[in-house]
Amino acid sequence: MTTILDRDFVRSPISGTQVGGEQTSVSLPPELVAAAGRRLAEAALIYASIYVIQYVVTDLVMTLGPMHGDAPAPWGLLTIIFSGVSLATAWVALRVPLPLGRIQDLGLFFMVTATIGIEVGLLFVPADTPIGMLGLSWTVVWLAIFPLVVPTTAGKTLVAALVSAALRPLLVLVLVARGRDMPSSAEWIMVMFPQAIGVCLAVVGSRIVYEMARDVSRARQMGSYRLLEPLGRGGMGEVWRAEHGLLARPAAIKLIRPEALGQAEPEARRNLLKRFEREAQATAVLSSPHTVQIYDYGVTSDSTFYYVMELLHGLDSDQLVQRFGPLPPARVVHLLSQVCDSLAEAHQKGLVHRDIKPANVYLCKRGLLFDYVKVLDFGLVKAAAGSGRAETVLTQQQVATGTPAFMAPEVALAEQTVDGRADLYAVGCLGYWLLTGRLVFDADNAIQMMVAHAQRPPEPPSRHTEQPIPAALDELLLACLAKSPQARPQTADDLRRRLDAISVEQCWDRDAAERWWRTHLPEVA
Repeated sequence: MTTILDRDFVRSPISGTQVGGEQTSVSLPPELVAAAGRRLAEAALIYASIYVIQYVVTDLVMTLGPMHGDAPAPWGLLTIIFSGVSLATAWVALRVPLPLGRIQDLGLFFMVTATIGIEVGLLFVPADTPIGMLGLSWTVVWLAIFPLVVPTTAGKTLVAALVSAALRPLLVLVLVARGRDMPSSAEWIMVMFPQAIGVCLAVVGSRIVYEMARDVSRARQMGSYRLLEPLGRGGMGEVWRAEHGLLARPAAIKLIRPEALGQAEPEARRNLLKRFEREAQATAVLSSPHTVQIYDYGVTSDSTFYYVMELLHGLDSDQLVQRFGPLPPARVVHLLSQVCDSLAEAHQKGLVHRDIKPANVYLCKRGLLFDYVKVLDFGLVKAAAGSGRAETVLTQQQVATGTPAFMAPEVALAEQTVDGRADLYAVGCLGYWLLTGRLVFDADNAIQMMVAHAQRPPEPPSRHTEQPIPAALDELLLACLAKSPQARPQTADDLRRRLDAISVEQCWDRDAAERWWRTHLPEVA
C-alpha cells in the first residue's frame, strides 16, 4: 500500500501498485487512460444500440415494404451475438479496474469484433450487386475514429487495423466460393482501396494521440520530477507517485492546480493556497526521522503549487485498526513513542500540528526497520503562543480547526492560547483508538463531538477492551485527555519518557515487528 497524505484524499483502488499497469513506449496521462475506459464503454453501448435499431428497421422494411418478407433469419442471431459482445465489453470497461495495457487490448479486441459485425452483412447482399460496390463500407469510418476512443501505440493499432481491413476481401472470397464470379483487378482495387485508407487513418490517428500524450507528459514536469501515476485525489488537490529525472528516486508529489479551486471565493482560494504552502514550509524545517521528509516545493508555469516528499509504503493507523483490530499495549507504546519524537521537534521549533489522528500517523518499513512511524499532514500547523514565530493561522479567530474526534478542549472552544499540549491530547485520543478500536466519545455530529471533548470526562480505555491494559498506560492516556492543559504531560519528551517507563507483559521489539509485517503485509515486507 502507498501513502496518501491527507484524509480528504480518495485512495486508489489498486493500492501500492502502479495504477497505469504496463508502461507503453510513451506514457499516457492517467486521466486519459481512465477516460479511455469510459469512452470504450460508451462506444460499445452505441454500437449495440445501432445494431438493434438496424435489425428492427430491416425487419420493418421487409415486413411493410413492397418485398413483404421477413428479415434474413441470421440477422436475429447476429444481433444477439454482437449486441451481447458490445454490452459485455461496456460492462468490463466500466466495472473492472484494468491497467492501461489491458484497456488497450480490450479496445483492440472490440475494434476487430465490431468490424466483423459490420462486415458480416456482406454475406447477405443480393446476388446481382456488382463486386465493385462492395468496396463501400462503414469499416473505414470505424477504423478512422477508433484511435480517438481508445488510444494505443501505432504498432498495435496497425496490427488490429490490418486484421479488420482484411475481413472485407476475405468475405468477397467467401462469396466467390459460393458461386460469384472472381472480381477483376479493377474490382479488387475498388474493394481494397477504401480498406487501405481506413488503415492509414487509424495509424495516423494513433500517432497524433500519442504525440498529444507526450506533450502533456512533458508539461507534467514538477521541477526535476516527473509525475507517473495518481495515488489519490481530494478537496486539497492530488497526490502523485513521481521520480526524479536524474536520480530515479521515487517520491510522492502533492499538488493543487488552479482549476481545483473551482468557483471558491478569492479569500478562500488564497487561504487554501497559503495553507498548502505553509504545510510544505513547516514540514521542511523538521528533521525528525519520524516526520515525513520534504525534498522540494515550488510553483509551475501554469500556477500549480506542489511539494515533493518521500514515498512511503505501508498503511496508516486508521487502516491498521480497521483491518487487524486493536493493538496490544506493547505495540501501542512503541508507536506513540515515535509520534512523540516527531512532535517534540515540532514543539521545540514553536509549531503545533493540530491534526494528530490515525490517518496522519503512518506505519511503514524503513530500511530494515518495521513499524516505523511517520507523522503526516502539517497542513493545519500553527505557531504556538509565545513561540516568537510569525503567526500562521489562516482561519478566522475564534474558529476551531482540526478533526473533532481528536480535538483538544481548548481547540474545540476556539481559545486563542493553543500550544503543544493540544497535540498531546490528540496523542491520548490516538492511543485510545489503537488500544480499543473506538473513539474516546460517541457523538452524532461534529458539534456534539466537540462538546463532548470540552465537557465529558473520558472513561479508561481498559473498560472498552478485553485485552489487559497496564494500569500505568490507562492512567497516562487519561492524563493526556485531561480537560486542562496544565493537567496533561507538559511536553512531548515528557510523554515519551513516561511511555518508555511503562512495563508491559509482552515485548514489542524489532523482531516482533518484523514477524508481524511478514505475516500480515508480505507485499510491503
